Amino acid sequence: MSFSLGLLCRQCCHSILSPRPALVREFSSTPILALRRTKKIPVLSKKALAAKARKRAAKARKHIYENEKMTLESAIDVIRAVEVAKANATYELVIKTAMSRGSIIPKGRIALHRETKARPEDRILVFAEGRQAEEAKSAGAHIVGGIELADGIISGKHHATTILCSTALIRTITPKLGRVLGPRGLMPSERRGTVTDDFAGYLRRLSGTTEWKGDKNGVIRMPIGKLHFPIEDIVKNVKQFVTAVKRVTGNQKDTEEKGKSKSVKPVNAITRVMLSSTQAPSIQISDI
Repeated sequence: MSFSLGLLCRQCCHSILSPRPALVREFSSTPILALRRTKKIPVLSKKALAAKARKRAAKARKHIYENEKMTLESAIDVIRAVEVAKANATYELVIKTAMSRGSIIPKGRIALHRETKARPEDRILVFAEGRQAEEAKSAGAHIVGGIELADGIISGKHHATTILCSTALIRTITPKLGRVLGPRGLMPSERRGTVTDDFAGYLRRLSGTTEWKGDKNGVIRMPIGKLHFPIEDIVKNVKQFVTAVKRVTGNQKDTEEKGKSKSVKPVNAITRVMLSSTQAPSIQISDI
């Protein structure tokens, strides 16, 4: 009995004092990432992306006044009722266009049936040389010169609301002033009629017109009449201005242009036409 107890004690002491073998953790040699199948993201075509955007837009919450539309004459009556205390209030026409990125800001000139306010004085700068420069000066241009005027425009020395250029100099000034005047909507172009050799004729037409211009988002605002104007004058001003905007944005073409050219002009679609005033809400017009 004593022998067995002694033997048991020695075995216990040996097991306690002897070092235990280190635990070995075995890892699988098969890479885990190899077992997982990588999910490929499908690349959608432009047509599929456009369809997806249309579905998202259809599900999106509509504006509270999305379906609130009136005829032009009804909108005028509502604004008159709201502005009854201000007889000298101004009607403002707002035209929203779907201007794509990189498009030219819509801009033009118009002579309304009845002007809302006195026309601001234009400051004309003309790129011309020789006899054409003399004609531009005699026609009333404020600044006339050649390519040397470009540095003054870049530095801010020369300020102008309208810039004209002769056909002989347009290729010379374009590389230097294209990026400066383009974003401002002041770069001379044949489409707008500001590249011409008939400066006297252009300045004569300019004296009886008012300039309008959109912003970088394609929104065009124009004072279109006074509250005390007869309704007929307001209607004529609105229709005349909308027609001018449609021509510039490519939504309406003249019969002469249709016969001459088959090329498709980029269109900035008109998405909304609204009439408002100082106190009255903006009313969407349905019959324009």
